[in-house]
Amino acid sequence: MNGIEFFTRLLAATLAMGTSLTYATLGEVFTEKSGVLNLGVEGTMLMGALAGFTATYFSGSLFLGMLMAILIGAFFSLIHAFITISLRANQVVSGLAITMFGTGLANFLGKKIGPSSNGFNLIGLNLPVKFNNIKIPFISDIPIIGAFFDVSLLTYALYFILPIAWYYMYKTKFGLSLRAVGEAPRTAAAMGLNVNKNRYLYTMLGGALSGIGGAALSLCFTPSWNDGMTGGMGWIAIALVIFSAWNPGKVAIGTLVFGGITSLQFAIQAAGIKMIIPVQFLAIAPYFITLITLVFMTVRAQKTNGRFASPSALGTSFAIDEK
Repeated sequence: MNGIEFFTRLLAATLAMGTSLTYATLGEVFTEKSGVLNLGVEGTMLMGALAGFTATYFSGSLFLGMLMAILIGAFFSLIHAFITISLRANQVVSGLAITMFGTGLANFLGKKIGPSSNGFNLIGLNLPVKFNNIKIPFISDIPIIGAFFDVSLLTYALYFILPIAWYYMYKTKFGLSLRAVGEAPRTAAAMGLNVNKNRYLYTMLGGALSGIGGAALSLCFTPSWNDGMTGGMGWIAIALVIFSAWNPGKVAIGTLVFGGITSLQFAIQAAGIKMIIPVQFLAIAPYFITLITLVFMTVRAQKTNGRFASPSALGTSFAIDEK
């Protein structure tokens, strides 16, 4: 295997791995832009992965599987929204509870779907259908660049979703409303915006995208169901929100970096390349880089305006009663 072929395969694996991360990260960007911090991404992704796999396995329909993943993701985020927006509970505690609940429930249901008398284990089952890669003739044969045009439908969709998300957030009045409720909710309310309604909407949107991110794993990347199959990707997605500076246009950069590091260990093993450092080091590299990124951004924030580029009202409840 020559160098060009190795990097082409690495990029292909990076895109496949990064697809799930991108959906989850983009969803959390929208949620946090509205002023709601949702640490329940990991649990929501797992439930989305389980819902997508189960619905597809029993129905044979990828469309139904994705729909169920979206609905389950939105539902779990609705729970978080009700607790934090309506009841004004601590957002960190609620998010952690959603992650623990979603993780435990997904692992429990994945081992026994159906009534207790005839339930069966989903682990190890194969899907009748999955999202296969779609090659674009001629372009997909170009070394390295061709990897971008030999991907699944979920990845192709991101080529359009990411620029549309950026345009929506920064070039439309709806995006302006979104940023307003996250930056200055009292001012936004004084201008006639329903702050809590907007926060509900974007929290559920973030959950739906996290559900898609989970389903991308169980229906495309590794078309199967396994306990804890997200492997902490939900936490990485939360870190990538900071890495991307809460900007949808920069999400792809972060997911390609983290997805590439994660995929590198498998690519090296598959190519039979001997390394000086242990391959296991690459497994912890994404989390190590997360820490470095947080330190770097903290130092940078102290030298500028004293805070991250995060929305000013992130993590705070809106206490003014709305009509």
